Amino acid sequence: MIASARDGDVVVIELQRERRRNALNLELCTAIHDAVDEAVIGGARAIVITGRGTAFCAGADLDGVYGPEFLEALYGMLHHLTKVPVPIIAAVNGPAIGAGTQLAIACDLRVVEETAKFAVPTARNGMAVDAWTIRTLAELAGAGPARRLVLAAGALDRGSALACGLADRPGTTADALSWAHDIATLAPLALAHNKLVLNSTVADDPATRASFTDVWASVDVQEAATARVEKRTPVFRGV
Repeated sequence: MIASARDGDVVVIELQRERRRNALNLELCTAIHDAVDEAVIGGARAIVITGRGTAFCAGADLDGVYGPEFLEALYGMLHHLTKVPVPIIAAVNGPAIGAGTQLAIACDLRVVEETAKFAVPTARNGMAVDAWTIRTLAELAGAGPARRLVLAAGALDRGSALACGLADRPGTTADALSWAHDIATLAPLALAHNKLVLNSTVADDPATRASFTDVWASVDVQEAATARVEKRTPVFRGV
């Protein structure tokens, strides 16, 4: 159902429900949540999430049960991805429909192949997504594209997603992995602080102030200063 592979400081998590086009059910939502936690606990400095086969994630499994347990697992996983202190890249290797789009926007960055497509067709199936999903779509893609996705049940192909900012770079999973390795060389505490602020609300102000203080008090700040004097690339340790 899922596979995790370590490549240096990067962990690649691959959804492996290829026969169901990687559609999310309760078990897969739980597996993604756990795999991300395991990667962070194991010291990963960047994570890539992708899908096996021709789809990134075709949405929620239509044969599944849309009860409270599934919704709790789905939204618990999505919101958890925004809170882990490690950058996550979605390598969108094909259609990301409904919950697939939600999974992609729960990641911090998106690399898209030619076949990538985003859609949130809840108006076609009588379902709903939470406020975070709609607001995040509007923030990333802009109000116009977000309205077309959720009010007209439209779709964005790779070109449109790149043009509006929903996607960050064109490329394959290998390109996403290469970018993740570049990110993994950056200062972990600074990245964690930046991600916290980007995903925070006013209620998180005490945490963001503490994070700001921790970054400036870190050994990594001293390492960067020393590296500048010694004319070398800094080696950050996240302390």
